Amino acid sequence: MYRVFEALDELVAIIEEARGIPPTRNCIVPRGEVLELLDDVREALPGELDDAQDVLDHRDKIVVDARNSAESTVSGANQQAHDTVTGARDEADRILSDAKAHADRMVAEARAHAEHLVSSAEAEAERVVTDGNKEYDMVTGRARAEADRMTASGQASYDRSVADGKAEQERLVSATEVVRAAHVESARLIDTAQADSDRLRTECDDYVDGKLADFEETLHGTLRIIGRGRNQVRSGTSVQDYAAEFRR
Repeated sequence: MYRVFEALDELVAIIEEARGIPPTRNCIVPRGEVLELLDDVREALPGELDDAQDVLDHRDKIVVDARNSAESTVSGANQQAHDTVTGARDEADRILSDAKAHADRMVAEARAHAEHLVSSAEAEAERVVTDGNKEYDMVTGRARAEADRMTASGQASYDRSVADGKAEQERLVSATEVVRAAHVESARLIDTAQADSDRLRTECDDYVDGKLADFEETLHGTLRIIGRGRNQVRSGTSVQDYAAEFRR
């Protein structure tokens, strides 16, 4: 580049020192010397300047080609974006449809399972109630039979005691003190027999009452379980295996 500036300076000096042609502002310069200096300038200029000039010469075409390429790229990007959005929307609709179908299927299965559990719980409750009634009848029958047996036994013991007392009273009727002792013993035996009879009857009543209380608790537990099952079926929540509570 130094040679370029040097040759330009020489050209300026030649033109300034050239002889003028009156009355114009033209001048006479040595052609050969000027051409040599111009060749030196051309050779000293880098090739990038020539390429840059070519670019400048073709800039309009380059700008048009770049604009067309940009528009084509934007159009392609818009089309790809449209295709992507359309595909995503279709995929989202498909996923939503599959999810809804799956949810409906799960709800139907849960409802069927809940109905099955409620039916099982009701059947189990009916079985428990039936078994409880049978147990109640059996316990009541046993208790009644035991009470009758104890009453009969107490009555027999009482009768035997009275008979023994009367016999002892008749045997000792001749002696006052003996008669009085017999009366006391007879009264004691009668009181003892009556107390035994009352005790046996009380124990029988307590036994029957305990069995009835157990049966009442079982029925209450069954009714609570059925109530919870029905509430959970109405609310749509999952239902536990209530029948397992009867097997504990």
